[in-house]
Amino acid sequence: MVSEISDDATSKLQSLRFDRARLDRIGDWMARYVAQGKYAGSSVLIARGGHEVYHHATGLRDIETGLPFERDTIVRIYSMTKPVTAVAVMMLFEQGFFSLDTPVSEFIPAFRDMQALIPGAERIDQLEPCPVPTLHQLLTHTSGLSYAFNAGVLPQAMAKAGIGFDGGSTPLAEMVGRVAALPLAFKPGARWEYSVASDVLGRVVEQVSGTALDRFFHDKIFAPLGMIETGFSVPETDLRRFATLYASHPDTALSLKPAPTGVPILRTIDSAGDSCFRNPAGFSGGGGLVSTLEDYMRFCEMLRRGGEGPQGQLLSPQTVAFMMRNHLAGDIASMGPTSFAEQPMQGVGFGLAGAVVLDPARARAPGSIGDFGWGGMASTVFWIDHVLDLSVVFLTQLAPSSSYPSRAELKALVHGAFVDGNVDRGGFEQDSFEVGAPVSGAGML
Repeated sequence: MVSEISDDATSKLQSLRFDRARLDRIGDWMARYVAQGKYAGSSVLIARGGHEVYHHATGLRDIETGLPFERDTIVRIYSMTKPVTAVAVMMLFEQGFFSLDTPVSEFIPAFRDMQALIPGAERIDQLEPCPVPTLHQLLTHTSGLSYAFNAGVLPQAMAKAGIGFDGGSTPLAEMVGRVAALPLAFKPGARWEYSVASDVLGRVVEQVSGTALDRFFHDKIFAPLGMIETGFSVPETDLRRFATLYASHPDTALSLKPAPTGVPILRTIDSAGDSCFRNPAGFSGGGGLVSTLEDYMRFCEMLRRGGEGPQGQLLSPQTVAFMMRNHLAGDIASMGPTSFAEQPMQGVGFGLAGAVVLDPARARAPGSIGDFGWGGMASTVFWIDHVLDLSVVFLTQLAPSSSYPSRAELKALVHGAFVDGNVDRGGFEQDSFEVGAPVSGAGML
């Protein structure tokens, strides 16, 4: 049942320039997705200037048991792991261990003497010599690497070689070795292609720090931010809160086509009892983390606050601003991508492991120039809007993320609830985000 909203809470919402009735549209939209059988359940958390504006959770985290999707539900965030890996890389960068132009072979020798497929190659042996990808090219997906679910000669070879950073029984070092044994899809820097680059960067973090990736994440990022429920595995004691992953296609969860027309499909592909996230042997810096709504909001708020966490600076404000700039010559579309991406390609650039909005009109979704964010294969998404001082996290568990246009719809709903026509960031205090103390009961179950 939705709780009553006090006059004080309504006044606080108004001071944050949000309209209560318009915020309630978000809950209605989420409920429609559940009622139509598109999502089993979902949750959302919106904060402005460090103040919680809106939270809502609806539907089920597991259809079979009837357990509800709640604020503390644990989910697979998949590619929302990539910005965490980028933060780890930049923490080491700030300590002077490398420049971003450093070839990855400095840390992983197997990447020496690289070759790339010739333009228009039809076979994996049609090759030409090429430079070794740099750390910057790995961070921006311009390295020449790919994903096995993309189209093309290299993805087919990756699938045949069993390259899939799915947290199974293959250690990270071994899987990265398989990547290095194959050629690149194109010469580094030639174009943009979504790839396993963040997984390779995870191995770089291990090599430079001398620490396993899970331990580095915990000690240097999660513990300082109070992210006590984020990691590469779900403890046995928390399995009851772990959501089931569903697919929208009858054959494969990695089909990148829109969901089938007609009656939506919710097919179980990973449940708590037999999930690879219970005890993974490989730590995927590209898609291996599980998290909760509040935990990931803590990560977003660190970025919004310029690298500052409860225990001090993880990164300097200058480094965070550098990460959130567009590092491409234009938008992603101008880089000739042939792959899937979690965000639009037109009017959207790419920073260090996250999308950067260059032109909301060309991206065809409301937003501010400079919005930074990314999503995950299970239809999760986050973004940070420095113009409006917003942090937004949306969680659900449906693969693939291309099934429905929920991300663009959510952006429209959030901006539709914002009613301040004269934005002035100078009037906002940069408060620390405090969970569990919402400014309103809007949408609370």
